[in-house]
Amino acid sequence: MTAAAGPVAPPAAPIEVSAPGKLFVAGEYAVVEAGYPAVLVAVDRHVTVRLARAEGAGSIASDQYGRLPVVWRRDGGRVVLDHDSRPFDYVLAAIDVVERFAAEQGRELGFYDITITSELDDQSGRKFGLGSSAAVTAATVRALDRFYALDLPTERLLRLALLATVAVNPMGSGGDVAASLYGGWIRYAALDREWLRSAQAAAQASGAVRPLTALLEADWPGLSVRRLPTPGTMRLVVGWTGVPASTTRLVERMQSRKGAAEAHYPDFLAASRECVDALADAIERDDAAAAKAQIHRARGLLTSLARAAGVDIETPALRALCETAESVGAAAKSSGAGGGDCGIVLVDADTDLEPMLRDWALSDVRHLSLRVQQPCDAGDAS
Repeated sequence: MTAAAGPVAPPAAPIEVSAPGKLFVAGEYAVVEAGYPAVLVAVDRHVTVRLARAEGAGSIASDQYGRLPVVWRRDGGRVVLDHDSRPFDYVLAAIDVVERFAAEQGRELGFYDITITSELDDQSGRKFGLGSSAAVTAATVRALDRFYALDLPTERLLRLALLATVAVNPMGSGGDVAASLYGGWIRYAALDREWLRSAQAAAQASGAVRPLTALLEADWPGLSVRRLPTPGTMRLVVGWTGVPASTTRLVERMQSRKGAAEAHYPDFLAASRECVDALADAIERDDAAAAKAQIHRARGLLTSLARAAGVDIETPALRALCETAESVGAAAKSSGAGGGDCGIVLVDADTDLEPMLRDWALSDVRHLSLRVQQPCDAGDAS
């Protein structure tokens, strides 16, 4: 689907868009490989982007990086900040991609002030590991889609957001961005990033009038998103270890150590795909026992991979979180790259969690009161 061409006046009223945080449920590390799947869930903590029309220059302000806004302008058609851009890399990448597409659709580019607020960290500013970079990218892309009246479906917004994400973090799977855009539970498989780099270069070299439009309309190998229903017989419980983890650093380290686990890695990928597909099937059937079995399996696969590659995924705090969850009949594992941040628990809906939560408190694991963020645009699936 391509947006209608032609100049459109920017809206006079401010635009406000929220995007939820996310948690990986299964498929970590394998999902960075093209076509390999993961199950993710969006949660009801959000990043909110407020966009208001401006004249002559725009600004970006975030409650995470101080209250004073940073001014941005255009230089040769590119957005530049007056100061260090690092805290806003994902916002700038999202602006660049969406505005290039908007220009190809004949939109007249405008200026705007962006204000970002986040619920994805605690009062001291420590991140919960719920994907703030992905959420701010998703919210910025959605806000600019409305500002320029592009009216793109979620599948196209995902492609724009993935282009922005890869520009900042070439190793990212994009699963977190998909969860923030789609909401609810999803099965996500990653695009072939090597293909994307080649396709971008070819589009630019071709001299096409609308290279980004053509790229968005191409078949993206490996990329898929399938919505999953919210289970009724089980619930998701989240514990936070209070120790931040760098997903990018851990993924890069794992990729650099794949050689050490080379004999094991293809088997890990195949087993991870089988586990994720079985988990997705169990969720669709609302089969708590089968889903918990796959969570146990996913934890074991990550433990074996970490041992073979010499990478720490399950910290002592995450191990305590998992073991206390298993003592009440639940299944648990680290979420995302591990090394800190959150663990997830899948448990029967009627299970008494008080013994587990008491043990968590003794182990300095904080229970996060999160709920599944129900999907937006439920009819819009890719």
